[in-house]
Amino acid sequence: MGERVVEWYPTQLVRRTRQENAVGFALIVLNQPIDEHLGVVKTLWGNASIRVAADGGANILYEAAGQKEDDSLDNLQVIIGDLDSLNPTTREYYKSKGTTIIHEPDQDSNDFGKAISYVRAVHPGINIVAVGGLGGRVDQGLSQLHHLYLFQKGDDYKEGRIFLFSGESLTFLLKRGVEHRIRVKDEGEKEKVFGKHVGILPLGGRCKITTEGLEWDVEDWETEFGGMVSTSNHLLEETEVVKVWAEGGDVLFTVALRKWEGVQF
Repeated sequence: MGERVVEWYPTQLVRRTRQENAVGFALIVLNQPIDEHLGVVKTLWGNASIRVAADGGANILYEAAGQKEDDSLDNLQVIIGDLDSLNPTTREYYKSKGTTIIHEPDQDSNDFGKAISYVRAVHPGINIVAVGGLGGRVDQGLSQLHHLYLFQKGDDYKEGRIFLFSGESLTFLLKRGVEHRIRVKDEGEKEKVFGKHVGILPLGGRCKITTEGLEWDVEDWETEFGGMVSTSNHLLEETEVVKVWAEGGDVLFTVALRKWEGVQF
């Protein structure tokens, strides 16, 4: 496809057994319910190197665990935002656990943006997984997608990559003019992380995409909202790496998480 290659290893984020060479990441919890996929959130929590709640995201953690005398989500390093959504009980609970609470009143950025900026300042170059991405209100979901573009300007991802976890899927931004190789299945794996559904969406405008490893691969295929878009494509059973090339614009890549014995993996 192209000479420049970017490798992606999203399976490492949500595996219950971490590989020795797995790269650490920062987990940002947004103000969206997590009860229906609490198991995989706890896996992300355990795999993360730093854990940050964006304002009301701390309430979500407390309601899911702390108030039920479950201490598995107690080691929260930072709560940041304008704190207009942070409940007094939640504040006191995490304050007693040693969590740093940062009031950032700037109204030109939302709490998600403040959390990203904090992580980038303290841990330059680290990847970020946002829990609650694309959930809830449509305007908030679109704002989260906006932040994928806002905080990933260059095609080298030198400031770190950002993933949105919605409970059902994992979404991330593929920059134009680069061959992306996305590992969706590890060699010899016994438990699959991802389901079969894949979407490649031209949120930034018209572009052409080429793919390899999907049930319905395309070559120099023009895609745009209001025209043709690639949704509900499928991973092939034998596919370990999906290759995507976008020309003319960046695209969103979204892949479904597999449900494992009744709960997301």
